[in-house]
Amino acid sequence: MNKKELLSPAGDFESLKAAIHNGADAVYLAGREYGARKYAKNFSLDELEKAIKYAHLYEVKIYVTINTLIDEDDIDNFLSYVESLHKMNVDAVIMQDVGMIDLVHKTFPALEIHASTQVHNHNKETIEYLKSLGVKRIVFARELSLDEINKIDINIEKEAFIHGALCISYSGECLASSIILGRSGNKGECAGICRLPFELYGDNKKIETNGKYLLSAKELNTTSYLKDILDSDIYSLKIEGRMKSPEYVGFVTKLYRILIDKYYNSEELSISDEEYKNLKLLYNRKFTKGFINNEKSSDIVNIETPNHQGITLGKVLDIKNKIKILLEEDLDQNDGVRFSNGEGMIANFIYNEKGLLINHADKGNIVYLDNKVGLKEKGIVLKTSSIKLNESLSKYTLKKIPIDLFVRAKVGSHLVIGAIYNNINIGVSGIVVDSSINKPTTKEDIYSKLNKLEETPYKINKIEYDIDDNIFIPLKEINNLRRMLISKLEEEILKDKDIVINKISYNKHDIKNTNRFSFLVRNEEQLKLLINKDVDIYTEDLSLYKKYKSNNIFYRTPRVNNNFISFNNENVVSSELGSIYKYINSNNVIIDIYNNVTNSYTLNLYNKALRVGFSPELDINDIKKINNSYKEKYGTYPNVEVLIYGKIELMIMKYSLINKFNNGSSSYKLKDRNNKFYDIKEKDNINTLYNYQKINNLDIINDYIDIGVTNFRIDLLDESVTEIKKILKTIKKYKKD
Repeated sequence: MNKKELLSPAGDFESLKAAIHNGADAVYLAGREYGARKYAKNFSLDELEKAIKYAHLYEVKIYVTINTLIDEDDIDNFLSYVESLHKMNVDAVIMQDVGMIDLVHKTFPALEIHASTQVHNHNKETIEYLKSLGVKRIVFARELSLDEINKIDINIEKEAFIHGALCISYSGECLASSIILGRSGNKGECAGICRLPFELYGDNKKIETNGKYLLSAKELNTTSYLKDILDSDIYSLKIEGRMKSPEYVGFVTKLYRILIDKYYNSEELSISDEEYKNLKLLYNRKFTKGFINNEKSSDIVNIETPNHQGITLGKVLDIKNKIKILLEEDLDQNDGVRFSNGEGMIANFIYNEKGLLINHADKGNIVYLDNKVGLKEKGIVLKTSSIKLNESLSKYTLKKIPIDLFVRAKVGSHLVIGAIYNNINIGVSGIVVDSSINKPTTKEDIYSKLNKLEETPYKINKIEYDIDDNIFIPLKEINNLRRMLISKLEEEILKDKDIVINKISYNKHDIKNTNRFSFLVRNEEQLKLLINKDVDIYTEDLSLYKKYKSNNIFYRTPRVNNNFISFNNENVVSSELGSIYKYINSNNVIIDIYNNVTNSYTLNLYNKALRVGFSPELDINDIKKINNSYKEKYGTYPNVEVLIYGKIELMIMKYSLINKFNNGSSSYKLKDRNNKFYDIKEKDNINTLYNYQKINNLDIINDYIDIGVTNFRIDLLDESVTEIKKILKTIKKYKKD
């Protein structure tokens, strides 16, 4: 049985060390570029090389995240960066951009690629496609249950999250931060829109929700359900947390290491009350067992607060110049606390009931804190950090790797000391061994010098001796040979691997460019109005597609799709990777705009499609660069489609906000802090959140035509017949015969 891999995060070198020495089998981290956590400290190239070498000495693998979408201008730099990682002996790269996955595999065929959760890995067809592109491991969407994962019977490594923060939207499918604030989550710049307050409206009336953080997900915690995950065919168990502290990384890694080891020792998988309390104290937004353990959709979020909750410290008894608190937990100077008004502070000054400054108070006592947070109401006080806990977690035992040594000491021959480690068998030789005149050198003497390995990653497993009696070896010589041996061993462990770098050639090919306007309709009335208007019609309603079946009507597949209809040359708009793989060889497949096409390589990957939709994250200058680059590489402009009118789909969620607060309304909206209203729709238990405003680029169609775009998409939502007729009148002048 192959033991499961425990995969831990690292945002800096201290976190890397904490992960390694607390039991991680592998660590994932990022450089300063192309990682989906741009605001973590991350690693410079020099630090990456140091991190990889450090981890490899301790038998720990390093996976580097390059899981952002790649712009056209960045492709050469991106490839150069990947080449640098490959030459550093990185164990794998974690990627999102499908075109870049294909390009990297073809360019560096020996480099292991993992498909990030941002690829939207949620069905068998997606996994089959990615495997065909050279992907060795899949990081599953956090929305999948264990049963769903186990049913994907493909010979590929499976990885799933077991602890940490959750996105409320399917990862890689969230455009909220990008569209609203210009900070793309697909570029590592997520602003956490889901952690902000919202109000819910049904039929334009506010719905009472008893909490305003309606999209803020809880923290995943599978400690109580880990056995089921270990029983599954998931190979790698992943902890989220590249923005977290070294103390957090170390403790969570150690906790899951203990549980995994208990599993393989056939022991009960449980943690103590103290361990659970420390887990909460280090970070939690309240815990959920997650979709992986079939958590109810309604229990995924904590609508009360998006903040770290810690543990309950006590209750506020009185508020004057100081805050009077009855403690339910111990409190130390410099612990973190948060009050009922949401404000937090560090407890720099703690006073006892006599008004004297103290540095510690036991639970059950009354203490006073300065009211630096403007507290006016009594309530519960939270303890959000513990100085003593952090100090204890910063001190851990360094991991040691067992090695076998051998010593050959024959009078008249050179002293030889060797090491055996995995498949490495090396030795170093020293002086010629003499006979002893007075005191002979014993095995115990040799062992005492060879065992001085404190500053190395190693410890002695066993030593085999082949030595004569009555020999003399200067102990300094043994020390020198030990240092030489360890240096040679580390050099052998870190020896560069042979890598292959292929030169990519670009085959010229013909593409049929079309000139079409396409309308995504939401109901039968909209479809009937457009059916004879010389436009293409996209519908998400399969029954409408079949009822009005014609050359200009296309069925838009769901963005979360586990039911692939057997189509034979049907008209399809493929909205996720699985449906692209399923239908791409059909003559009439269109690649939807939500497939994250942001460069010419991804565009060319789909060149069998009738046309390809550009990502809504691209502006006209981005598109111009891609089109020109495509023409330069492949000899022709691509046949592409651009959204020019409609509300962008910001999030797709398995979490059903509508079901959680359903009051029978016919329509639902979210209102943000700036009084902007976002439509939210539900279909097949998937909620889609739309932007508060429509794109309307109908007046710059000529500008798009000038840069090689000839197909344009209009997304309808609740537009009336009059509004649709107005759009038709506007686009009529752009139609070509």
